[in-house]
Amino acid sequence: MTPPDTPASTATRSADPARHRAEGEVSYAVVIPTVGRPCLADCLRALAEAGEPWPDQVVLADDRPAPGEPLPLAAAGPLRDRIRTTATGGRGPAAARNAGLAAVNTPWVVFLDDDVRVTPDWSHRLTADLAAAGVRTGGVQGRLHVPLDTTRRPTDWERGTAGLEGAAWATADMAYRSAALRDVGGFDERFPRAFREDADLALRVMDAGWDLRRGDRVTHHPVRPADRWVSVRVQRGNADDALMRRLHGADWWHRAEAPRGRLARHTAITAAGTAAAALALARRPRAAALAGAVWALGTAEFAWARIAPGPRTRHEVTTMLATSVLIPPLAVAHRLRGELTHRGAAAWRGGA
Repeated sequence: MTPPDTPASTATRSADPARHRAEGEVSYAVVIPTVGRPCLADCLRALAEAGEPWPDQVVLADDRPAPGEPLPLAAAGPLRDRIRTTATGGRGPAAARNAGLAAVNTPWVVFLDDDVRVTPDWSHRLTADLAAAGVRTGGVQGRLHVPLDTTRRPTDWERGTAGLEGAAWATADMAYRSAALRDVGGFDERFPRAFREDADLALRVMDAGWDLRRGDRVTHHPVRPADRWVSVRVQRGNADDALMRRLHGADWWHRAEAPRGRLARHTAITAAGTAAAALALARRPRAAALAGAVWALGTAEFAWARIAPGPRTRHEVTTMLATSVLIPPLAVAHRLRGELTHRGAAAWRGGA
């Protein structure tokens, strides 16, 4: 079981973080939401190996729904006595990050995902990024690097992860000024997944008059293992897109520098498939055949768009074919669910 506060955390809070800092040096804390995945040990080990300037505090927001195996705190090495843990009970990464924010008392807080590995010079580059920030700079993003196998073409899942390299304001490595976060009430906890909660926060911070910029530090984001149905499960994020539209308007894609996606095509494919079934039941075979052909062509185009740039192994091709049939209707269903659920959503007023 991971207790709400470790003994080490009590010592960290009672001490003055400034004692770890040279005069004029930037003070920062690190917050890592986690569900206890094995990769957390690698993340902590890399953070320790990045050396000084150390973070004044490291908060692990344990977001497992129920207590599990102890978190691998020993992997943090010399940072062990600066770690505190707080349990958030499975409320999602947005709530976990808010809990971490509430636990720190530094002018800057750096959010890392538990599956990233900072580089050996990360601490030095981070503090340089923060020292160069203007007084109205509310956040500084790290540069993500997704290492891929160079001996073959990447799979669909690997390409999706590699897209993080160009993602704007991704909290896999994002430093925010604590004052900016408290200005906007922290992360919107209505985003239950690690999806869109970072874009939502960035838009609200910029709307509050703060600037965001990209820094020079680099963080590695390995591709996590996933089964063949992962692309089907991630379609739940379409419900979060509905919340983004409700909160930030129809142009939020452009403002958040986010890819538009294929929802319009998924809707057309789903409509054609639904029409084909309905027409067949109504005993209109020619019309049903025409609608079915439109569905088949749309599905085939979608599948080929995912197969063509990939390794084209038997496993990958069969996975793309099966999931390309399922994704369009599920994407549309999740989007409709999101529109219904969030139809009356107001601006986030949470406190951090």
